[in-house]
Amino acid sequence: MPERTPQIAFVSGGTGAIGRAISLAFANAGYRTIVGAIDVAETTLPETVEGRWLDVTNRDSVEAALSDLDALSILINCAGVTAREGREFDPEVFAGVVEVNLTGAMRLTMAARPRLRTAVQAGRDVAVVNVCSMLSFFGSPTVPAYAASKGGLLLLTKSLAGAWAEDGIRVNAVAPGYIETDLTRPLHDTPELRDRIERRTPMRRWGRPEDVTGAVMFLCSDQARFVTGTVIAADGGYSAI
Repeated sequence: MPERTPQIAFVSGGTGAIGRAISLAFANAGYRTIVGAIDVAETTLPETVEGRWLDVTNRDSVEAALSDLDALSILINCAGVTAREGREFDPEVFAGVVEVNLTGAMRLTMAARPRLRTAVQAGRDVAVVNVCSMLSFFGSPTVPAYAASKGGLLLLTKSLAGAWAEDGIRVNAVAPGYIETDLTRPLHDTPELRDRIERRTPMRRWGRPEDVTGAVMFLCSDQARFVTGTVIAADGGYSAI
């Protein structure tokens, strides 16, 4: 009897710390795992992960990254940017952040939809997981575009979950707390800010990228077959108090 073709998981922003951890988890679980990122050519990826150039702000790039995939079981929207030092109050910078974090996720998800539906028709478990943020719940006096885009991504998750449930496509989200990544390095490398965040977090530590993967893998598993339109906070209890 021939072996069944491996299911495919596509992770945008998969060269970042959280995206990379998620990609490795899917590869270790036996998925054919594809990472899409704008800096993929400059990044060393594990042999078990395939890299493709992807600019989520460009329709042609999105279509090219998915063009040879007939079916797609898992889509992880993890591409994200921020602009610090008050730059997000500039409307043009604000729009650029939203274009990547929110509109880019929508662009990629819509392009993936026919492939997700094909996987459903083939009897696959199909799931989309959007990587949100603690700032999906809270405003930010320093990065308003990041907060607005991640808040929008949370409501986009719920909207698509309702729209696509009858197609058998589940759409959920994870909201990482303060995780040690390049994006949070300015905070983590500032002792006063790092310590303040640790004291504010009930588990009294920063998260690691691997702390997010369990929630993602659960949401993409058969164990979550009746779960859609929800968000799991992987934040050490930060949002609980």
